[in-house]
Formats: sequence, structure tokens, C-alpha cells
Amino acid sequence: MRKLLVPVLLASVTLSGCAYVPANAYQEEPQTSQAVQQSDKDDEAVKKAVVSLVESFGKKLQMVSLAAPIDLIRESMKEHYSEFVTPALLEAWLKDPQTAPGRLGSSPWPDRIEVQQVEKQSDDAYQVKGEIIEITSVELQHGGAAAKRPITLTVRKTGERWLIDAVELGAYEDAQAESIQYENTEYGFRFVLPSSWKGFTVVTDKWEGLSLEESQSGKVVATGPMISIRHPQWTAQQPRQDIPIMVFTVDQWDQLSQEKFHIGAAPVGPRELGRNAKYVFALPARYNFAFLPGYEEVEEILNNNSLQPIESSASS
Repeated sequence: MRKLLVPVLLASVTLSGCAYVPANAYQEEPQTSQAVQQSDKDDEAVKKAVVSLVESFGKKLQMVSLAAPIDLIRESMKEHYSEFVTPALLEAWLKDPQTAPGRLGSSPWPDRIEVQQVEKQSDDAYQVKGEIIEITSVELQHGGAAAKRPITLTVRKTGERWLIDAVELGAYEDAQAESIQYENTEYGFRFVLPSSWKGFTVVTDKWEGLSLEESQSGKVVATGPMISIRHPQWTAQQPRQDIPIMVFTVDQWDQLSQEKFHIGAAPVGPRELGRNAKYVFALPARYNFAFLPGYEEVEEILNNNSLQPIESSASS
């Protein structure tokens, strides 16, 4: 009886071992699929964090004026850029601030970075491509961009944080590619306007200079043209702010500067916008005293040095 028990036990052990192998095999595929899905989720989460970092950095660009004295630029970079970039990159910018992004002038100014592409380079590095969007008060109210500049950033994991480790700036796109121009060949100037002024009209009037000499007090002793560029949405019922340009001969401007005559009741005179060999172009004092709709936009346009003198076709 003892001899018969041995084969039965061996068979039981063998069958039990054979049943155990397929159990492990069926578990491998679900575990691999779950790992891939988790990896994809982790990658997307990192990309979102990288984009958020770049966009937050983009909002700080206007805070660093690259036209300021060098000591102020460095202090401003430390204050506004330190939390977004690696110490090595910050140190490089402190040594050569002009290689860093920032605000180049009063207007336009960098408003944001618009991310266009995020590419994983390794487990601890991503490349981000986008554009720095610069605006003026015009775009601030109506949207769009006054200028765009390509930017490529390398974002690297440093310790437990993602930081910008390298930045490459591209050339500005032509800011005037979408703008329009008014050109006056008679007096010799060109005026650059935003595309929103397409369909503008031109109104011609004249300015009068009143004598300041006691013997001729109040007498008109000088006159000249005043050319106003008018917004296409201007109506008699709802007028908008014009862009008025006074035209003086060089001699008239010299007489005005010497207070031989005055224009209007304002205590200050017109502001020069530009000149060529024959004429001086100026902005009337208190031209926007009525605060008509669009006056802020006109002020911004004028601050962008939109008037460009050219050769005049008028005879001497």
C-alpha cells in the first residue's frame, strides 16, 4: 500500500506546478499597459508645468527695462527673473544684459509669451518654441500685436524644480507689415498708422499765428496748413480724435520759437514731430483737450514716432 502512494503524490505536485505558470503570464500585459498610460499622463502633466513656467516668465518681461542704467537692469533681473531661470543663465544675463529678453523702450512693450510647441528632449529637459508678443495701448484695448519676436527656451529640471536654462531670441517680425501709411509728397512726410485705420480720410485746414508785438497785437501775421488724419469710424454724430499735423516753413518755426507770434490761447506752443529741408511738422498744443473717443490711441501712435520726413515736391 505504501508503494502506491508515491506516484499519486508526484503527479499531484506536477499538476500543481503546471497550473501556476499561466497565472503570472496573464498578469504581465495589463501591468505594462497601465505603466504606459501612467507615463503619458506624467508627460502631459510635466508639459503643462513647463508651459505655465514659460507663460509666467513672459509676463515678467515688461518689468525689466533694458534701456535703464546697467546697475538697475541687473537689480531688476534678479528681482523678476530669479524664480524662473537657472542660476547659470541668470549669471550670464547679469554679465551681458543685452542678451536677455526684456523691455526695450516705453512702447511697445512685451506683454506675454505665446507658446506654439513643446518638445521633450530627455527626461529632464524640454524645448519650448513661441513668440514674444509686444503691444501698445492700442492693442491693449483692441487686441492684436504691435510686434512679434520668436523665442526658443530650454526648460530643465533642476533639483525638484523646472527652470529655464537657455533662451534663444529670433529677429523681430516686421511690425509695419500690417500697418498702413499716409504719404504727403507736397510737404514731404509719411505717417504710419495701425491697420485699424484703413479707410482713413484727410481733412485740410489752416493754422493762424497772432502777433505778439505791441503795435500789431492780435493781428494775424503768419498762416500755414494743418492736415488732420481722420479715423474711418469718425462721424458727425460721434466724432473721434483726429491726428492733426501743422506744417510750418523753417522760417516760420524760427519766428514762433523767437515768440514773434503765438498760436491759440495755450501757454505752450506746438510740439515738433519732425522736419525736412523746407518744413517743420508739429502737433498743436492741447490738441486732445476735448478727450474725444480714441484720444489715447492717437497719443500712443504719436509716441511711436509715426511721422517720417521725406523729400518735398513743393517749390521753394
